[in-house]
Amino acid sequence: MSGKPWRLTRAAKASLLDIALWTIETFGPRQAEAYEADLIDRCAAIARGEAPWQSCAKVIDPRLPEDLRFTRSGEHLIVFLDEPDRVIVIDFLHGRRDLPARLTELLHRGD
Repeated sequence: MSGKPWRLTRAAKASLLDIALWTIETFGPRQAEAYEADLIDRCAAIARGEAPWQSCAKVIDPRLPEDLRFTRSGEHLIVFLDEPDRVIVIDFLHGRRDLPARLTELLHRGD
C-alpha cells in the first residue's frame, strides 16, 4: 500500500538535521543514520495510514485544527497535518518539549 504523498516543512527538515547532528555527537554516525531512517519510515507509515496517532485538538487544545495530529517515534513526536490528499509533516519535537506552546508557535508562523 503506497498511501498519500507526504512532505516535510522547512521546520521539520531543520529539526531532522538538528536531531541527526545531536545524535552523531552523542551516539555516533551509525546511530544517527538509523534513527533518521526510523523517523522517515514513521512518516511513510503515517502517509499509508499505518501509524497510530492522536488528535492535537482532542489531547492538547480544542482550538487546534482537527486534522493536526501527532505520533511518537523513539524520543520524538512527529506532528503532522493529515489532509485528504496528502500528509504534511510539520515538525519533529522531542518528547520533553512543551508541545502546546510549540504547536501554537508553528501554526502562527506557518510554512
